[in-house]
Amino acid sequence: MSTVYSTADSALILVDVLNDFMADDGKLSAVIGPMIEKHQLRPNLQRLLNGARRTGLKTFYAPHGVDEHSFDGIPYVHPRFQFGLDNQVFWIGSKGAEFYEPLKPQPGDIVVGRHHMFNSFNGTGLEEQLRANGIEKVILAGLTSQTCIEGTGRHALEAGFHVTFLTDAVSEFTEQAHQAAIQISYPTFGHEVTTIDAFLAAIESS
Repeated sequence: MSTVYSTADSALILVDVLNDFMADDGKLSAVIGPMIEKHQLRPNLQRLLNGARRTGLKTFYAPHGVDEHSFDGIPYVHPRFQFGLDNQVFWIGSKGAEFYEPLKPQPGDIVVGRHHMFNSFNGTGLEEQLRANGIEKVILAGLTSQTCIEGTGRHALEAGFHVTFLTDAVSEFTEQAHQAAIQISYPTFGHEVTTIDAFLAAIESS
């Protein structure tokens, strides 16, 4: 990997590390839990966070969150989002919408507004926060591979950021969707597609 990540202009964006995905009693745990285990996502994300924080790299948290008004004015709510509304998944104020305790933000991390579709930039202030911190390169991790990670990466690319996807720092509901993301979409929309360890080795403290 040729890219160098300076702590002056690079940031990790951690998407949707929330209880409804990652906790044993989360509302989506039964359906995504086996894949999270298969991909060793919990220990991988812990290693990623620990390594990034040791270098002083900025970490941005981009959480999902909905309530009864999240889709007001949207006439065609996607079935996935309608399921979330009907079952109050990632419901603001509920335990399920809280950060998964082992991966929760620490002092110095930046938590942006809650997105209610796949794109973590849409209506959340994420771009403004990145610009305000001088960030030019973004590294994406979290959930899920083909939806919010991919959707956020596509927006970042078109907004002019250098985009890196980490193949072992994401997971999905099915292996097919996961592989479609990491094998097809990430090379299409990312400047770099790499692993946690390779990325951590390429960080340079400013």
